[in-house]
Amino acid sequence: MRNNDWKNRAVSAEDALKLVKSGDTIFVHGASATPTPLLDALVKRKDLTNIKLYHLHLTGELKFVEPEYKDQFRSISLFTGPAMRKPIEEGRADFMPIFLSDIPLLFQNGHVPLNVAFLQLSPPDEHGYCTLGCSVDTAKAAAENAKIIIAEINEQMPRTHGNTVVPFNKIKAFTLTNRPLHEHPLAEETEVEAKIGTIVAALVEDGSTLQMGIGGIPDAVLSRLKNKSDLGIHTEMFSDRAVDLFESGSITNKVKKVHQFRLVTSFASGTKRLFDFINDNPAVEFHPCDRTNDTHLIRKNDKVIAINSALEIDLTGQVCADSMGHKIFSGIGGQMDFIRGAALSKGGKPIIALPATAAKGKVSRISLELKPGAGVVTTRGHVQWVVTEFGAVNLFGKTLRERAELLISIAHPDFRSELKNQVNGLRHFS
Repeated sequence: MRNNDWKNRAVSAEDALKLVKSGDTIFVHGASATPTPLLDALVKRKDLTNIKLYHLHLTGELKFVEPEYKDQFRSISLFTGPAMRKPIEEGRADFMPIFLSDIPLLFQNGHVPLNVAFLQLSPPDEHGYCTLGCSVDTAKAAAENAKIIIAEINEQMPRTHGNTVVPFNKIKAFTLTNRPLHEHPLAEETEVEAKIGTIVAALVEDGSTLQMGIGGIPDAVLSRLKNKSDLGIHTEMFSDRAVDLFESGSITNKVKKVHQFRLVTSFASGTKRLFDFINDNPAVEFHPCDRTNDTHLIRKNDKVIAINSALEIDLTGQVCADSMGHKIFSGIGGQMDFIRGAALSKGGKPIIALPATAAKGKVSRISLELKPGAGVVTTRGHVQWVVTEFGAVNLFGKTLRERAELLISIAHPDFRSELKNQVNGLRHFS
């Protein structure tokens, strides 16, 4: 498309939403690509009922989850965030436990037939292709399988490389915006995060391929790797600290076996600095999450370091990462995909990193057993390295008794005696 004639097709978000009908099942683009103008226009349609919205973590103001709309819109979180926790707890929204790598299949095989996909896209290029920008993950499958695409084409959405394109002629209706993306700013590092970051960084060797999530602990690890060389990135997501590491020269991606010389991800969440970094950058490739999280591909890279978090871990090594008891907090995501992929990688290290305590030190995150209702995201058979601010232990090849001893050794000192007393008398620990 060699001029801006395409802009003449733009309509208001309200007009674009005229294509939505009661009973429709809609996919909503997530993370920093959340198409806020389309969601705002959706709640203005007072005539709609029985709308199902499938999505990952959404950002920005989300009016459709407010109680007054509970009879019109039903949210189904495939990975949830702060805005959805209360609606799910109150029964006004639903949560689906599912591996991130499996979500595209929901749309591809018709298990979840999509009537509409709400996408936020970069403007079309001269060949007539938009891109999914900073969030390809599950959106690619939704774009290819939804009956119609309604888009927000945002002039500030980065144009990204990899398997990201959406043909402009496939878009049924779109609204045109020029607004900043939703940002996820860096938080100030805590003392506990700093200690964990230092311990995990010591486990990373030169030539390792990294997977990390978002948050204080992954950021703390990345900020301590600038003395490493020839690191690679193959991950489901990354944020600003990876840009720092790339610009320091520590990330070269040259020893990777899969997508050599390219940083590979399925989505990016951070600040404008991150969005500027990925814009038209051929060194960064975005792929759907059924590729980035494919264990068969992950294991092909040597020395895969998978850094994932947990809310709680019991003394046998079972990891809960998605709920606090019955209360849903996040989701399964890609933790299992990468924990297993790293374990199968030559020289790989699957790592679960978590603070030793919660509730301002009143609760041990290392416990005899998980809370009632807690979901086992990563089984004890998959868990190997566990790190807290008090050290790192490797549970691979350890008995239940040995696991308990190792995990107690990295629990907060205030809880170690209690944990030891709890396991005394249990035959399988003795």
